[in-house]
Amino acid sequence: MNKEENGEQFLREDTQLLDEETLFVVSQTFKALSDPTRIRILNLLCKEEHSVNDIAETLNLSQSSVSHQLRFLKNLRLVKFRREGTTLYYSEDDYHVMNLLKQAIEHATHN
Repeated sequence: MNKEENGEQFLREDTQLLDEETLFVVSQTFKALSDPTRIRILNLLCKEEHSVNDIAETLNLSQSSVSHQLRFLKNLRLVKFRREGTTLYYSEDDYHVMNLLKQAIEHATHN
């Protein structure tokens, strides 16, 4: 068996070890990273926390669109929030995924 076949076999065996919940979370994580709006939001939040209004203004998006995307990201525990009065401030909550995003951006911009 050559190296590629061996690697493919390893991946198949490893995939069989993943339970349904893990597979779902991994697929949802990649789904989150497949949307340009969510990528823009995560890229902004990996630098510092922002309010919903700040995100909307900075990225030229509607507040409802930003809120919708943040809800999706929060449900995946990719972002977290804190409340100050009536304002919600969002920040990154999973450095693993943020590192994955940073590496993908570096890969895309690498010449």
